[in-house]
Formats: sequence, structure tokens, C-alpha cells
Amino acid sequence: MFNKNKKTQEIDKDQLELIQNAQHRIKQKKRLYTHFVIFLIGSILLILANVFFDIGKEVTLFGVNWFVYAIFIWLFLLLYHTFNVFVTHKFIGKEWEQKQLEKLVTLQQKRISELKEETHNSQTENSSEVKKNSKLTIIVAAGENDAIGKDNKLIWHLSDDLKRFKSLTNSHHIIMGRKTFESFPKPLPNRTHVVITRQNNCQVPEGVIIVNSLEKAIDIAKNDTPSFIIGGGEIYKQAMNFADKIELTRVHENFEADTFFPQIDTAIWKEISNTFHGKDENHKYSYSFLTYQKK
Repeated sequence: MFNKNKKTQEIDKDQLELIQNAQHRIKQKKRLYTHFVIFLIGSILLILANVFFDIGKEVTLFGVNWFVYAIFIWLFLLLYHTFNVFVTHKFIGKEWEQKQLEKLVTLQQKRISELKEETHNSQTENSSEVKKNSKLTIIVAAGENDAIGKDNKLIWHLSDDLKRFKSLTNSHHIIMGRKTFESFPKPLPNRTHVVITRQNNCQVPEGVIIVNSLEKAIDIAKNDTPSFIIGGGEIYKQAMNFADKIELTRVHENFEADTFFPQIDTAIWKEISNTFHGKDENHKYSYSFLTYQKK
């Protein structure tokens, strides 16, 4: 009964800011009031010093005693102080600064959006130009968590998946990254290998074509319908903008991996085929053959 904890009422950020701003305004006005009082006392002292104590009585400027100029200069400073507290604060105070900052942020965000749109349009134009003369298919096997490989090796062995890969890619161009190519014991028979790498001294067997970009690889295979993207992860990611079709073997299991297939956006891709296969003596995992067509 007596040990109930009292709930402490918390002050949110906006409330704290209002309190701090109010405290700042109180300090401003207190300083102005102090300045006003000192001005009154100081003016009286200047007048007394000159009139009753003859301090600086001989000092005049254009026939006017010096203390008059001193009082007017001080009065100007007091008025300037008052102006800052009540006028300047209102027009270019914290609220004004916030509005200016919001305007700058809005302009910056608008410019960023324009740059993104320009970049997207440029990529779309490049993609459209490449796709005019080519049909490009991505072929991949991926787990439920989109895992496709670890340490540059396949995570599973599904004989039907390998047969499907061979059947679809036979006699066609297969486009891949350097690491994917290096994972093969030797080039796959009856296929034209196009390897993407930025290494100038990459050594490959005779007949393997080396290029330094996906666009060049697609251009080389443009007369082959279809040509296939076979990996790895970064090449798949780039190819999503260019491909017309995805041939996916979905392995119904989550796997630990270091390479993943990009998530398929169903707003862009339509599933047109889905064939399920259960586990058996030759297949440790159940899987499905899926085909996606770009809308």
C-alpha cells in the first residue's frame, strides 16, 4: 500500500523546447529591464556630475554639453536593445530560423528527387536500348531466404535442377561474373561463356569471352534468343533491370549463405508457371520450378 511507485510524468521534446524558449525570453527581458534601470540611473548621475559637481562642464560640442551626447548615444543603444528583444526576435528568431531550415531541406530534397529521376530515366533508357535486340533470362536456384551460395559454392545438390539448367541453357550464351566462372571445374560444354570482370589480367580458356560490364555482355549475346544470366549475386541484381524472364528453382528451406538473390518484386514480375517437387532419395530438399515474366 505504502510502496506503490509514483508514476513520473515525462516531458516530451516539444514541451521541453517550449520551456527552454520561455526561459530564454525571460532572460532577454530581464537583461533589457536591467539595461533600462542602469540607463536611468546613469543618465541622472551624468547630469548631476556635470551640473552640481562641474565635472567636464567646460567640454562642449557645438555648444551642447558632452553628457547630452552621451545620454543620446546610450539611449540609442537602449532602443537598439529593445528592438532586438521585441522586433528582431519575432522576425528572425528561432521560429524564423526553423522556417528557413525547412525551406532549404525542402529544396534539397526536391533536387535529390530530380537527380534520382534523371538517373532512373537514364538507366531505363539504357535498359530499353539493350533489350531492343535481346531476350534475356535469369536462371537461378535460391532458398526460401533467397540464399544462392556460400564460399563461392552451391549449398545443395539437386539433380533435377542441374538437368533443368542444362536443358534450358544448352547451345546458348551464359553470362556470369568472374567468381561464378571460377567456381566451375571447367567451362560448361556446348555453351558460350561471357565473363564479366574488371581485372585486366584475368586468364580464361580459349573461347571464353571477357567483358567489363553487363551491358557489353548483353550486347555480345544480343543475337542469341534467349541468353542467360547465371550469377553471381551482384550480376543478378544488375540484370533485374534488363531481363525479360526469370527461371527460378525455389528450394524450400532456409540456408546460411553469403550470396543472395534479389527479392522478386511482384509489381514488376508475374508468375506464369509453378511446379512443385517433393523430397526423394535423390533430392534432400523439396523444391519448385517457377517461371516469372516481366509485366
